[in-house]
Amino acid sequence: MELVSVIPIKIQMTKIAILLVLVAILSPRGAESRKQRVLNSVPNSLEYTAISCRAHTASITDFGGVGDGKTSNTKAFQDAVNKLSQYKSDGGAQLYVPAGKWLTGSFSLTSHFTLYLHKDAVLLASQDINEFPALKPLPSYGRGRDAAGGRYTSLIFGTNLTDVVVTGDNGTIDGQGAFWWQQFHRGKLKYTRPYLIEFMYSNDIQISNLTLLNSPTWNVHPVYSSNILVQGLTIIAPVTSPNTDGINPDSCTNVRIEDCYIVSGDDCVAVKSGWDEYGISFGMPTKQLVIRRLTCISPYSATIALGSEMSGGIEDVRAEDITAINTESGIRIKTARGRGGYVKDIYVKGMKMHTMKWVFLMSGNYKAHPDNHYDPNALPVIEGINYRDIVADNVNVAGRLEGIDGDPFKGICISNVTIGMAAKSKKVKWTCSDIEGITSGVSPPPCDLLPDQGPEKIKACDFPTQSLPIDTVELKTCTYRLHYM
Repeated sequence: MELVSVIPIKIQMTKIAILLVLVAILSPRGAESRKQRVLNSVPNSLEYTAISCRAHTASITDFGGVGDGKTSNTKAFQDAVNKLSQYKSDGGAQLYVPAGKWLTGSFSLTSHFTLYLHKDAVLLASQDINEFPALKPLPSYGRGRDAAGGRYTSLIFGTNLTDVVVTGDNGTIDGQGAFWWQQFHRGKLKYTRPYLIEFMYSNDIQISNLTLLNSPTWNVHPVYSSNILVQGLTIIAPVTSPNTDGINPDSCTNVRIEDCYIVSGDDCVAVKSGWDEYGISFGMPTKQLVIRRLTCISPYSATIALGSEMSGGIEDVRAEDITAINTESGIRIKTARGRGGYVKDIYVKGMKMHTMKWVFLMSGNYKAHPDNHYDPNALPVIEGINYRDIVADNVNVAGRLEGIDGDPFKGICISNVTIGMAAKSKKVKWTCSDIEGITSGVSPPPCDLLPDQGPEKIKACDFPTQSLPIDTVELKTCTYRLHYM
């Protein structure tokens, strides 16, 4: 293996194909572009945008990796990360995964590190449970989701890290989830299934330009972390696969999710912050979250779900330019007695939906609890919910908004919404209970608990104009020359 210091290079754009083989290095060059691309002008070069560029690089083949789809590369990946971690304080390091099928179990990343997948690279998750060590339950959950015990370590994992990039030229991570789904349905799991990508207690994380397939359960799970960029992901799982949520920010601050396409067996994006008494005690909210240009297909779940595990609180969520097709609901708030916490200051505008069961869905009776020790008097606060500029067609029910008796959901604002009902839609277009709010310019007319304020209030529902800190993050253009060795 050869690790070379970075040298600047000049590049002219032309159109020739490139085969990326082994990486030794050239250095970052400045410029602003979010479009990731392989440079066609200089053979064996690549360029992509990232929060940080690296001074050192190596290939997984330098550590004995074999891309035949059969040989386990778990040790090769972990050895590579461990070796490259020596450069954390010397410009950081990149691990390049060339074309091939790379079978691996769980491995953990390090700080100031980039994992880069070639467009024809496929990480295949091992189906050997022994390659996924068990972890303790998350402290804000108190137990696992699939079983009372802990959870299997995620395929790509990191904890207490800073400045990590997982990216590629639309390379693939295949969770081979059918094996895990069968174990789940048979009740054979001792621990909760592994996620594809998870970072805990970390900051300055980028996950971008990848295809994620067939996750055992949730695909992307940043938890107890901050300053997270999730961009340009294609996430696909069978629509009947169990709990294959797309992207789940959990007790995180300053997160940006954009330009993602998700086909899922569960919520495309699920915003979380802990479960009942454990989440209340841990007390870490998810806040300052931006979701843009999301396309979702999920016939049995939500485009964006807030909860149900929201006991640490959820606030200041901004979603815009969202498309949902053949999906159960648009934005869903789900909570229950015993959750505590809050969902407040939610802003949604510019949604387009086609073939939906519900457009608006709020559920105050979501029954799942981690155990019997929750406090039924711990009531959630739901307030400041703003929806505007929404168009939907072929809809079964316009809205089902159900708060909690004695704990109404307040401050709901819905404006400039046109919903075309399906030919065989329900006779009752809206059902509402234990809610308070206003509407303007909504068709079909909503329930009496959401009185129309007239056309002059068509812009009544707020959407903040001031940017969040995550929107000020500037990406760098990283340029490398790749050498045969």
